[in-house]
Amino acid sequence: MKLLQRIFLGLIFLGLILCLLWVSPYSFLFKGVRLTYCMGEKSAHYLDWKYFDTRAIPNNPNHISQWPVDSNRFNVRLSNILMAKLENTHSGSFLVYHNDTLVCEKYFAPLFAEERSNSFSMSKTIVTIMVQQAIQRGELTSWDQKVNNILPWLKGPYSNKLTLRHLSTMSAGLDWKENYYLPIGVTAKTYYGSDVGGVLRSIPVVEEPGKRFVYQSGATQLLAMALMEATGKHLSELASEYLWIPMGAEASATWQLDKKEGQELAFCCFDARARDFGRLGLLVLHQGMGLVDSAFLVKAQQPFLSPNYGHSFWIGKTDGGIKFSYFQGLHGQFICIMPQYNMVVVRTGNGIDRGRSGSKVFDCVKTYIEESVKQFASK
Repeated sequence: MKLLQRIFLGLIFLGLILCLLWVSPYSFLFKGVRLTYCMGEKSAHYLDWKYFDTRAIPNNPNHISQWPVDSNRFNVRLSNILMAKLENTHSGSFLVYHNDTLVCEKYFAPLFAEERSNSFSMSKTIVTIMVQQAIQRGELTSWDQKVNNILPWLKGPYSNKLTLRHLSTMSAGLDWKENYYLPIGVTAKTYYGSDVGGVLRSIPVVEEPGKRFVYQSGATQLLAMALMEATGKHLSELASEYLWIPMGAEASATWQLDKKEGQELAFCCFDARARDFGRLGLLVLHQGMGLVDSAFLVKAQQPFLSPNYGHSFWIGKTDGGIKFSYFQGLHGQFICIMPQYNMVVVRTGNGIDRGRSGSKVFDCVKTYIEESVKQFASK
């Protein structure tokens, strides 16, 4: 009888704790636990977009860009080194474009060609490209425009010095600690919470911008909020208008929201097919294709305050000396551009191999590139 009483009291206590948590600032933990630990994951994963509210990014089915494809692209045999790396990093897709032709197209269960996957932080590069397009259209004045001229609620001792460029180059000086595994951290709150705008309004600018590279997802969210405020449009609507339709995407994409009819999670969570991620890479490879200023793309792919980061583009070099720029997302989402070889490599999935060197350029992406160049660049 006493045991039953203890169990009953324990359940009441647990219920009270859960109720308090539900009405606390940490209620986002319920969604976080449900979409990670309850699914056997330790953090966000590349197919979790299915469990978020989203907003459509329509393409134009009558205007799909037709890039050449190799008839053997699904069956091409990759090197043992490359296949081992792809399998060991739990890949979802692997595509190689060479001389504008799709020469390799591999999918790994559960992903398939018509399935969307989460870009994670590759969206940071997408947002920067869209801001550049807004500048070209006159909807924003320049990269040196002050953010508080657009978002007057910005706070902190250095808020009046923050520019759009600082947000794109990760030199914003925000009071923000990036952590993908801390359940109660600000990164988890912006990902799983229901008011991403409210979170950003609470983040002050505490360091002088433009002095130090510190990777902060909040910087991209602020950049997108400035873009939406300046244009009066949702980010998804702008993505369709600026990129998805004129680029000739083959399928509509989605952007994950903080809640139903809410705000886009701009720092991550652009969900698209692998081939359309490839089209983004080809857009950059071909200097913007008239949609994005080529001079800006050249500058964006050059180091700013970090040798490995420009204006939301990562910059790397393989051990063999191959230079490349790339979009990068959590768990190894990559769009890699190698102008020297007229090549684009796309890899999506749910794992990475950082290597032992501590380099910001992971060993796995170096392998993807080196092996692709060895196999396809000579053809």
